[in-house]
Amino acid sequence: MIEEKSKKPVLCYPNENKIRSFTKRTGRLSKGQSLAIEKFKEHFCISYEEKIVNLPEIFGRCVPTILEIGFGMGEASAKIASDMPEKNFLGVEVHTPGIGNLLKLIDEKKIDNLRIIQYDAVKILDNMISPKSLAGVHIFFPDPWHKVRHNKRRLIQQPLVSLLCSRIMPGGYLHCATDWLEYAEQMLETLEDEPSLRNTSEYYTERPDYRPITKFEKRGLKLGHGIWDLLFKRV
Repeated sequence: MIEEKSKKPVLCYPNENKIRSFTKRTGRLSKGQSLAIEKFKEHFCISYEEKIVNLPEIFGRCVPTILEIGFGMGEASAKIASDMPEKNFLGVEVHTPGIGNLLKLIDEKKIDNLRIIQYDAVKILDNMISPKSLAGVHIFFPDPWHKVRHNKRRLIQQPLVSLLCSRIMPGGYLHCATDWLEYAEQMLETLEDEPSLRNTSEYYTERPDYRPITKFEKRGLKLGHGIWDLLFKRV
């Protein structure tokens, strides 16, 4: 597919001066991604608002809902949602090409149990997700911010974990994955320090069958990179 330069997307981010786990890069928007946004945004995308979203209402049914933070280009999200039609999935991403690509995949795979919010995940959790409403949360390969001076930008920090746990129902789960060992060690320590979480394994867990291996992950494995999954249960 021939790619073309897109106009700079208009995104509405909060103005507070705080440390963020993401940068506001725009990237290149392909023609297919742009068309997918134009055609499917109204049905599959939810606008950010400072009010609690009614999950059964937006999905048209009352079944367990899984939140994914930072789905990238959406390949894993589309595969999981397609393989698990009995659940609802809510994906959060800030980068427009990823939104367009996932909408394109939703159309190709005829997926109807997935919705998208393009905004800061912390603000969404604070203002749109009600307590104990999520059956699970997926955070796969968040930016490791591997330079020491950038470690403070990492997504998995104690305040976010506590916020996530307030939104996950008892018996629900938090599943993280990374290919950066030092980040995996920090994740493990942070999650184990959260009193409302229990590790389902002694340390790291085998990749659950529902999490597909992405193209990015396959490249890393060929280069000898390790992959660490962490699966914790909300008590």
